[in-house]
Amino acid sequence: MQYPDANNPHPMEGFPQVCFIKNTVTNPNIIIGDYTYYDDLEDSENFERNVLYHYPFIGDKLIIGKFCALATGVKFIMNGANHQMSGFSTYPFNIFGSGWERVTPKPEELPFKGDTVIGNDVWIGYEAVIMPGVKIGDGAIVAAKSVVVKDVPPYAVVGGNPASLLRQRFPDEIIDALLEIAWWNWDIEKITRNLEKIVGADIEALKNCA
Repeated sequence: MQYPDANNPHPMEGFPQVCFIKNTVTNPNIIIGDYTYYDDLEDSENFERNVLYHYPFIGDKLIIGKFCALATGVKFIMNGANHQMSGFSTYPFNIFGSGWERVTPKPEELPFKGDTVIGNDVWIGYEAVIMPGVKIGDGAIVAAKSVVVKDVPPYAVVGGNPASLLRQRFPDEIIDALLEIAWWNWDIEKITRNLEKIVGADIEALKNCA
């Protein structure tokens, strides 16, 4: 049985624009699932340049599931971008030293939204921006140039700035069934055997895959 090699950074021969980025990311705080790809004409291997303000001393993670499609210019803003907001000024005087370090905020005084988590089979469009700590559910779609500031439910379509719900892809009972089936966790041979049912719209057929 033939199927693409998840460990090959460029599975489309002669087309380096698309990269399975689990093979090129080196930051241990960025976790990428199998078959998730980044599409970028300039440098598809250097996905990490799109994960901004991701300082190791903060410890937050970017977790992206399997079979996600990430378009050119997608950006993830991490918790290191946050400034202290409890006082009158948000200016980070402390980072410049020379005596100003005396107003260094304690870690608990800085806004911290937690890990950013992208589910499985998520499509994120061109130049979308995902803010710190956002959770995007399985099967969701984020429209191009959206700014996602809050969690996105599974199989929702969101767009705009700030991104809002445009529609739900399927009725609740279908979404519940899809989340239970979780086809992305099948072994790759079972996925390959059942591609027509995965890309189709017959939930009973998908339930009965063998």
